[in-house]
Amino acid sequence: MDCIIYKPGKVWTLMFILAVLAQGQAIGQDLHFSQFFNSPLTTNPANTGFIPDADYRIGANYRNQWVNVMSVPYKTFSIYGDAQVFRDRFENGWLGLGGVLLRDAAGSGNLTSTKLYGSIAYHQMLGYASLLTAGFNVGMSNKRIDPTKLKFPDQFNQATGFFDAGLPTNVVFTNTSITYMDIQAGLNYAYFPTDNLYINGGFSVHHLNRPKESFFTESGFDNRLAMRYIGFLSASIKLNDQVILNPMGYYTSQATANELVLGGSANYNLSGDGEVQLIGGAFYRAGESIIPLIGFQWKNFRMSFTYDVTTSSLAAYNNSRGAIEFSLLKQGFYSDYNGSQRQSLCPRF
Repeated sequence: MDCIIYKPGKVWTLMFILAVLAQGQAIGQDLHFSQFFNSPLTTNPANTGFIPDADYRIGANYRNQWVNVMSVPYKTFSIYGDAQVFRDRFENGWLGLGGVLLRDAAGSGNLTSTKLYGSIAYHQMLGYASLLTAGFNVGMSNKRIDPTKLKFPDQFNQATGFFDAGLPTNVVFTNTSITYMDIQAGLNYAYFPTDNLYINGGFSVHHLNRPKESFFTESGFDNRLAMRYIGFLSASIKLNDQVILNPMGYYTSQATANELVLGGSANYNLSGDGEVQLIGGAFYRAGESIIPLIGFQWKNFRMSFTYDVTTSSLAAYNNSRGAIEFSLLKQGFYSDYNGSQRQSLCPRF
């Protein structure tokens, strides 16, 4: 006997998840992070090698959400790396090469997603104060589900008030594992007129090839992934030798779902030479959550932590708990480039 106590809120959540799976569309459910600025390759493939204050970077992200809504919360992991190459082959330009691995484990049904992408981008200086980039990535995505760990509405025993996994169900999965190719493309632009100001904006389109995604037999509906559009705008403003402000905004849209995040952070120079910095800030995801941020930077290592505080109607089910998220980044310069170290394009202490 595999049973859970009957709670209408959880039943509706389950039915919603099943409806999404049945339609075969990830409506607003692409893997994403609140710290979109610390997941550059998933935000925009043109960010590959778009590193204003370094030549290479390696990063990792972890997100845990819906702790009180789902019996098993969603957990998302990401590891990525990218670098600038061939700076001596192009006049005032270079290539960016990188890759990212993502894995998401969702809910008690063990719906897991594994994605591996390779990215390339070309960066071209426009004069002395602008940089334009175009990039794309191609990868493979795999999704798996374990139906034996799911409960379905027709397995609810009215007499006992419990779900009974031993009861038969009419829900039949044609496949429990699907794999498809996925393609993204994007543009990026940066403007840095002085050592104290840096402005960056980008736009990307995801699922350009609109791959099919469904665990069920074809039934006449369109089970291709809807294209996802992402735009962002950010800036770095050096106020003085102690403080750098980083306002930013992010907007994404996929099918009928959309998300707007606004906010920013500030870096405070603790050591005088910029090697030790304290980072603090806050973001607002429109209609959904408030996201405070705290971080710490030591030399070329940076760690950030955010906590999503739910402000939507979902707060009634998760006690205002949303998601926790960690980010770890290591970046640096090559030891030698054309006989000298390259200077940063954005404000630094």
